[in-house]
Amino acid sequence: MRRKSFSEMKCPVAQSLERVGEWWSILIMRDALRGLSRFDEFQKSLDIAPNILSRRLNDLVEHGLLEKRRYCDAPPRDEYVPTEIGRDFRSVILAMLAWGNRHFAPDGKAVVLMNTDTGEEADPILVDRVSGRPVSDPAFKTARGPAADETTPYSRS
Repeated sequence: MRRKSFSEMKCPVAQSLERVGEWWSILIMRDALRGLSRFDEFQKSLDIAPNILSRRLNDLVEHGLLEKRRYCDAPPRDEYVPTEIGRDFRSVILAMLAWGNRHFAPDGKAVVLMNTDTGEEADPILVDRVSGRPVSDPAFKTARGPAADETTPYSRS
């Protein structure tokens, strides 16, 4: 069964989901951003069927989040490394990590973000680059952007 395509929606959340909105894709990106690059590494880490992994890797390459690089010609073997777009997805993964630790870790945090300079655990939040204020502040609302149309969702109040 083919999932619904969001490619025609103007919403940036829908456009993002079009590229990584399948859970295997997000977990593959998590692993790629922590340094895994080879098919067998992803398969071992995720315990994923080879056909699904192959399809997800191809999708991530097609959408520009991973780059496929040949590391062996006989037999042909490729590695998958994050592109600039893929490396930019790290902030999404870290936001999910913080959210999961905050709300879904009844036995304690299994993975934390550490500041390598201080050795302290970090507690990431999303902030506005201009003001430095957390975007969770009620002063921030979504609004229609220049490319919006009448179907684009946004805050109304």
